[in-house]
Amino acid sequence: MNINMFPTKGNLIAAKNSLALARQGYDLMDKKRNILVREMMDLVDQASTIQTEIDTTFRAAYEALQQANIEMGIHMVQDIAKTVPVENTVKIKTRSIMGTEIPLVEYDKEASEGTPNYAFYSTRVSLDEAQKAFNRVKELTIKLSTIETSAIRLATNIKKTQKRANALKNITIPTEAIVKNITNALEEKEREEFTRLKVIKERIS
Repeated sequence: MNINMFPTKGNLIAAKNSLALARQGYDLMDKKRNILVREMMDLVDQASTIQTEIDTTFRAAYEALQQANIEMGIHMVQDIAKTVPVENTVKIKTRSIMGTEIPLVEYDKEASEGTPNYAFYSTRVSLDEAQKAFNRVKELTIKLSTIETSAIRLATNIKKTQKRANALKNITIPTEAIVKNITNALEEKEREEFTRLKVIKERIS
């Protein structure tokens, strides 16, 4: 709006309406930003916890794998590894948080792990432990990737929301000045009119 617009009641009403709309938009953007920030911080905390568990589980898995290599031989373990089927139990959907589409991963743990694809009589317990640990790592990795992707998308939307909030704030500041200027001008005009009428009344008397 033009800060030098003519001071009329119509322009004052229009300026007040524009100001109210800008303030309402800013409040909504600010609330949206706060909600997104809270969601992102929760995801960051979850990611940190899962990452710690992944590191611990990976370490245990590799120790069990090394033990299996020692007890069964590297070549036998490699041959068994080649029989592991391709992972096809992960399905990716999406859900919305304040307009932000984030992944919702469905992992069929029972179908993925199922029955081992090797014979128990020709293997050792260390291989079972390694498989169990690596399956746990896979499950945690799926969760972590979901959380990290969600956090990145939320962070991107937070930046956009902040820019929109700032833009609305930049609208409210000059509009507040317009309302103030028009109000002052109208009040001054009313005082002049009152003084003029008072002078006329005195002259008539």
